[in-house]
Amino acid sequence: MINSLDENKLKFLEEKANEIRRLIIETLVEAGSGHSAGPLGMADIFSALYFHILKFDPRNPFWDERDRLVLSNGHICPVQYVTMALAGYFSIEELKTLRKINTRLQGHPHRAVLPGIENTSGPLGEGISQAIGMAIAAKLDKKDYHIYCITSDGEHQEGNTWEAYMFLGKNQLDNLTIIIDRNYIQIDGITENVMPLEPLKQKLESFGLHVLEVDGHNIRAFIDAINEARSEWKRTSVIIAYTIPGKGVSFMEKKFEWHGKPPDKEEAKKALDELRTLGGKIESEHQ
Repeated sequence: MINSLDENKLKFLEEKANEIRRLIIETLVEAGSGHSAGPLGMADIFSALYFHILKFDPRNPFWDERDRLVLSNGHICPVQYVTMALAGYFSIEELKTLRKINTRLQGHPHRAVLPGIENTSGPLGEGISQAIGMAIAAKLDKKDYHIYCITSDGEHQEGNTWEAYMFLGKNQLDNLTIIIDRNYIQIDGITENVMPLEPLKQKLESFGLHVLEVDGHNIRAFIDAINEARSEWKRTSVIIAYTIPGKGVSFMEKKFEWHGKPPDKEEAKKALDELRTLGGKIESEHQ
């Protein structure tokens, strides 16, 4: 079980999520390319994962007992890179190399070049199958580490995603938790206009999966959902986390146009001003 939160830890995680968002903006404007909406929307979840939930050691990234985090929707990697830097895997200064020649911080994560990255991702829809392989390996090796797989809602339009769920329906793996970023956008527009996914929860439940729904910006509720997932025996849990793409930056929120583009310098300044104001609100709410 994951430890419950007291007010001080909750404040820390919310402040860390805000710091993650600020660094995402600074990293993207430096790179001049990359995805904005998804990374900003997942900052709360990544804060909870790396600073409260995951078992890992940044000084020993290949520690055999570590939990595994599989990022299927690799295009949101700025949020993972930023969070890993804050967690001590590498220096914050290295974030300035995002998407540049010979960088370890490629536009989609590459496992072989950056310790702490568990899977290479790019083509969508592969992450759940990769995570299944890791979960089976853990069972065979009689290891008790847990595998978490983050996947987008848009890649649920991929056939191989549903093949993976079909496999899980037969071979329930209780050491695997899947987290769906349900932000309703993809590069071409709103998911329900491009290729409708609803009723998503019922579709997943039809495979025999244990499905939870949660506000992806409520850190306490997300951690409670993780605890419920971890307590489920003999079934794979799927958490549908409802997030706002571009969260924290008013002119990006809920706009699919920000799926795959970075802010320019003027937009970045405006975004950072908003996030600093948000940081002040977090401080006041916990006084």
